[in-house]
Parts: sequence; structure tokens; C-alpha cells
Amino acid sequence: MIVLESERLLFRSHEAADLEAFCAMEADAEVRRYVGGAPRTREAAEQRFWEGVMRPVEDRLAMWATVLKEDGSYIGRCGLYPKFKEEGRVGGEAVLGFYLARGFWGRGFASEAGRAFVDFGFDELKLKRIVTAVQVENAASIRVLEKLGFVIASHEVGERSFYHFELSRPVGGAVGR
Repeated sequence: MIVLESERLLFRSHEAADLEAFCAMEADAEVRRYVGGAPRTREAAEQRFWEGVMRPVEDRLAMWATVLKEDGSYIGRCGLYPKFKEEGRVGGEAVLGFYLARGFWGRGFASEAGRAFVDFGFDELKLKRIVTAVQVENAASIRVLEKLGFVIASHEVGERSFYHFELSRPVGGAVGR
């Protein structure tokens, strides 16, 4: 199922054929550096694939397979997923994520995917706010978020320090480019 598309990308449900590219990303230390640490073993990556990204999606809030339109290559996963607090799911809000294979960095795909999902979140899903967190050292992702209009809402300092970004629904509901 294709949930969304942009100029160069399609965002769809994950398929069994995505497994090899998914596992390669999970094993890449550079890709994993800002998303939780060490590369995953093949066994752990496969488990995450089958028990995580292959689960059915009910409300279009998920990290979707991200593929190139030109040749159908799987290049990562991007999307909006539910935001939770201790009390449970936060209504009207979602978290933006983009996670791309290293070979596709620096080519504008994260910005393109981010823009597509920001527009989708506000225009289609009628979200009030989109948030995300980025490790302080991840300058490339910080630049992407700033280009999309996100602002820093808070700063978390610790063993791994993060900026917490937010973007509120524009007045009048239309998302500008």
C-alpha cells in the first residue's frame, strides 16, 4: 500500500523484499550512530523487521518504507508515528522520523521526505503539532528540521544530549513551502 509520495520518493508498507536493505542499514555503524547506538546483528535486525516494521498499520502513523520512484530501491524508512507520554498517546500530535541508508545522505531525500510528512500530518491527518528529537551532534538532521520550520522546544543534556524540536500547525491550516 502506497501511503504517500513526493517528487522522487514513494512511501509504502514494508515488504519481505525490503529485508536485505533494511538489515544492511541496521548493521551500518554510521547509520545507527544517532538512533540508539551500536549496529544490530543480522539476527536482531531480522527480528526488528519481522516484529516491528512488518506489523499492520491502522491509522497511517508509522515509519513507512521509503523507496526511490525511479527504480523502486528501498532507501530507508520515514514517517510520522504516535507520540506517547506517561498517561498514554497524545492526541493531535505525532513524531517525525527519517532514517536513510548512508548511500542516500546529502542528496535532499531527508528534506523531501520530511516536507512530505509535515504536509501529510497537517493537511491529511489534521495534527496540531509535530515533534521530534535529534542528538545534538547530528548537524545534518538539525539542518533538515530547521529548513522544514521546526524550532527547538527544549534541550536534554545527558550521556546522549538531544534537542527536542516542534512544529505547530500553521494558522489557517495550510502548510507553506
